[in-house]
Amino acid sequence: LHRVSVEQAFAVGKHEVTFSQWDACVSAGGCSHRPKDRGWGRGSRPVIYVSWDDAQEYVRWLSGRTGQTYRLLSEAEWEYAARAGTQTSRYWGNAIGHNKANCDGCGSRWDNEQTAPVGSFAPNAFGLYDMLGNVWEWTQDCWHDNYSGAPTHSIAWQGSSDCRRVLRGGSWGDIPRYVRAADRFWLDTGFRNNYGGFRVARTLY
Repeated sequence: LHRVSVEQAFAVGKHEVTFSQWDACVSAGGCSHRPKDRGWGRGSRPVIYVSWDDAQEYVRWLSGRTGQTYRLLSEAEWEYAARAGTQTSRYWGNAIGHNKANCDGCGSRWDNEQTAPVGSFAPNAFGLYDMLGNVWEWTQDCWHDNYSGAPTHSIAWQGSSDCRRVLRGGSWGDIPRYVRAADRFWLDTGFRNNYGGFRVARTLY
């Protein structure tokens, strides 16, 4: 455990970025990669097979399109948003429960089979959906094995430009032990898979 101060107000996408939103970026020429959907469907399902590098393309396009500066959440911001004021393993309690999220053992119709359409489960107290389960979410931070030397503010913890990046939240194919607010994972920035996606954030002031 370590203490972090969140001193900058920020907005968070209430859902993970969907295939519809990603495909709009591709159609507009802002995103160069058109990911497959494994036959699960596009539309309101979270986009998959997108790397950290792909996510950077998307936030650059979205920023240019809207005139606002969008980005990925820092790891500290992500956990703050996921917990939504709670101190339990999950924002609904310590136990995985039944049909609270999409994972391998969550009790949903999509468990260990495929992604669920965004918003299929109850949101947390901040009104954010699928912060746990469904897809792992890329953050801005470089991977560090522990929090020794971590920033005490909620800025992204950077490192070398070619560092591995942190993902949070667990996915449709993970057992409950990985679907916790505190769990962390890393991948190389160019890696694409069917269990990873992202959501966007924006600093307010």
